[in-house]
Amino acid sequence: MDKLPQIVPKNTITNNELGKYENNVKGFLVYNGLPIEGIFSEVAQRAAVINNIHTAISYTEYENRKNSIYISKFIAATTAGLFDAALNYLWNETVNELRKRVSQYDITYFFDVAVESPNKKKELKDEDDLDKITDSELIHGAKEIGLISEMGYRHLDYIKYMRNWASAAHPNQSEITGLQLISWLETCIREVISLPLSGITVEIKALLTNIRGNNLTDQDARRIGLFFDKLTPIQTGNLLAGFFGMYVRENSDVKLRDNIKLLSPHLWSFSKEDTRFDIGIRYGKYVANGDTEKERLSREFLEIVDGKPYIPEKILLSEIDTAIDQLLVAHRGTDNFYSEPILGRELKRLVGEDSSFLLESNLREKYVRCLVECFLTNANGIAWNAEPIYIELLNKLDSSSSMAAILSITNDTIKSMLQFPLCQKKYREILLILKKKIISVPSLELLELIEEFKGPLDKIERDSKFQKMSKPLLKLI
Repeated sequence: MDKLPQIVPKNTITNNELGKYENNVKGFLVYNGLPIEGIFSEVAQRAAVINNIHTAISYTEYENRKNSIYISKFIAATTAGLFDAALNYLWNETVNELRKRVSQYDITYFFDVAVESPNKKKELKDEDDLDKITDSELIHGAKEIGLISEMGYRHLDYIKYMRNWASAAHPNQSEITGLQLISWLETCIREVISLPLSGITVEIKALLTNIRGNNLTDQDARRIGLFFDKLTPIQTGNLLAGFFGMYVRENSDVKLRDNIKLLSPHLWSFSKEDTRFDIGIRYGKYVANGDTEKERLSREFLEIVDGKPYIPEKILLSEIDTAIDQLLVAHRGTDNFYSEPILGRELKRLVGEDSSFLLESNLREKYVRCLVECFLTNANGIAWNAEPIYIELLNKLDSSSSMAAILSITNDTIKSMLQFPLCQKKYREILLILKKKIISVPSLELLELIEEFKGPLDKIERDSKFQKMSKPLLKLI
């Protein structure tokens, strides 16, 4: 029996070795009549990755690298000059790691936070359903429950974009440099693969485990209520929405609902108005859809927290909220160019000619942000048949809502989108559409500042002048 070739440890790979390998593969391709142009990344770019690989993987413990098959595949694809394949391997591993972390959290809570479409939520029950959610929903939900940081989310959102449009996942003509590739590897390792959970995230996870496994007392609820004071407004809102979602799920047991009954009034007292109104609107959806069991449970929840004033007077708002959710899901999907126009027309029909009732409701912020996000595109192309709808709806905004649309530049999702040139261009088009509606002098001065800002728009929030001028306006809108 032939002996297996001996593997000799090496700490570097020379340019000559990389070039020799490429020439051998090219010769084989030519011999078989296959193309060789545009296949391989430059040898110097591959060397840039190899020379920096140790720094990137140093964020993982040496012992843990034994199972890091994705890094081996990443390096193998890189040395072969197949950067698009290397990026694809890296993204797939990052997604798998996120799914693994989510599965170790509270899966029901995650689905309630990550997925906006109520119809889709009905299909999601356990760990096996994680592959039914999109990559966008996965990284957004991971950010919302604290598995990744806000900055990590923005970096991953960018890498997701590059994976979708510049990797082997889709046909493309994009070029990836070695320094970009090594930077993305380091980001995925630092922000996901080797990132420890924050203290608050660990405590929330422990709380969710506790309310499923133990019977809480009034004294326990008061003690846990003190912990709620340590949460940020976003964490409070997500946890309250998660409690509500678990309470109205048909398969939730009596113990879980009893514990939520004890804790929810404490959490409700720390929650913001928009979170409370959102729960009221979700109740309205169940009424409008004739979902009698969830209608009963959600009404019960609202009575527990003394939240009846947050039930919407117009069920139409619930229908509009559903239409917004459906449009956002379509917009963030891969076939949005085909699905957006139909859902955009449905939203336009529900809003009608007079949108004042909507703009005076607590659904305004979500509606305005939806219009902005959809108009900004998916950073790769414009849904031409949907864009006129968005322009028409933007033109129906009043002065205050127009300013809210302009200041959506401070929203995490919108900021992340503004990393991309097309989205920056479309945001400036929004300024032109809404400029005629801005009346107050402070608003006009802020608008002028944004128009004249020379740096990347996703960084404008760091500008001291912008901070000073936008702070009072954000409170007013």
